[in-house]
Amino acid sequence: MNYYFTKTLPGSFDQIIEKVTLALKAEGFGVLTEIDIKATLKKKLDVDFYNYKILGACNPPFAYKALQAEDKIGTMLPCNVIVQEKESGKIEVSAVDPLASMQAVQNPSLNEIAKQVAEKLKQVIDSL
Repeated sequence: MNYYFTKTLPGSFDQIIEKVTLALKAEGFGVLTEIDIKATLKKKLDVDFYNYKILGACNPPFAYKALQAEDKIGTMLPCNVIVQEKESGKIEVSAVDPLASMQAVQNPSLNEIAKQVAEKLKQVIDSL
């Protein structure tokens, strides 16, 4: 089982970030955090890296349900979506598969929630 959904798209990095953000919004997700790995590695280690951002996506109704079912599930929230450009003009977008990440948690009530969130994140990737 893969632990992510992925798709590679042509375009500019910034355009794809915008497209991903809109696709997430269409499925009820907001982006709570944005981590610019390229900028962070340059600042902290003075190394060059390709364009790579981590978007911390959250669907509040599902996050609330998950927190009600398992109070420590916040350690696995938000759902990460990465956008990376290893090759100019080819942007890879990947989203975590919550079903895979929830396997470590022994709570059957989370399975249905994870399944629904996985369907939404897969739809985001498929819609790009």
